[in-house]
Amino acid sequence: MKNSNTYHYSIAIIFIWVGLICAISFMEAWLKFQAPGITTELGLGIGQLVFGMLNKVEIACAISITLGAMLSNSVKGKNGIGYLFVVLIALGIESIWLLPALDQRASLIIKGVVLPKSKLHLGYVLLEITKTICLIVYGMKLLTRVKK
Repeated sequence: MKNSNTYHYSIAIIFIWVGLICAISFMEAWLKFQAPGITTELGLGIGQLVFGMLNKVEIACAISITLGAMLSNSVKGKNGIGYLFVVLIALGIESIWLLPALDQRASLIIKGVVLPKSKLHLGYVLLEITKTICLIVYGMKLLTRVKK
């Protein structure tokens, strides 16, 4: 596969991924609770489904972009690969630790258990912001490679 084709595919996946994060994590997550008739329990149940699926899609995007970086040899040199590395670390933390902890917490609240406040959501938001910024920067760096 030619490098420019690999870059084009990676760029498309990167910016689709950014769109998903912005639409789901930064908009849907809190807006659903504003809808009439949505209880906390119902909103949390919807969130579990949506964020579980988002995580699977993000993993697929990460694999595709990483393969693209390896196929195009952009893992060498100054191609912004460090930004991709940060995204992969953030996604790993979310997938292995943070989302399961949030899911467990949501399940308990749905069952009626009253829990103390937690900073897990703040951690998730910070990781989402980090991923979004790093994906945009990495995507822009790939765009400049295509223009050359």
